[in-house]
Amino acid sequence: MTNKANGEYEVLSPWAEADPIPFKGLAPRLDTLEGKTIGMLRNSKRAALPLMNVLEQRLKEKYPTAKFTDIANMKPNETMIKQEMKDEFEDWLKGVDAVVASVGD
Repeated sequence: MTNKANGEYEVLSPWAEADPIPFKGLAPRLDTLEGKTIGMLRNSKRAALPLMNVLEQRLKEKYPTAKFTDIANMKPNETMIKQEMKDEFEDWLKGVDAVVASVGD
């Protein structure tokens, strides 16, 4: 329905209701980052490290008791962990409460 005189337009969504299962995260969400260890995961692109440095600084301002750890030995310009790092990566994950991932594009 369109009423151009009043500037009103009917807008239809292109999305269909195909899946009745509500979205949910892969892991339960943390209620706070205070006192938590945050894993900073980034690829090796040039902008990834500066981006993560700024993010870490801002998170430290908001959550002063949060701790940070990073892992960056990823394949160049990819977002995958090298196969030979699998065990190291899984150990790193055990020591964090949450992970922030960055692609430096």
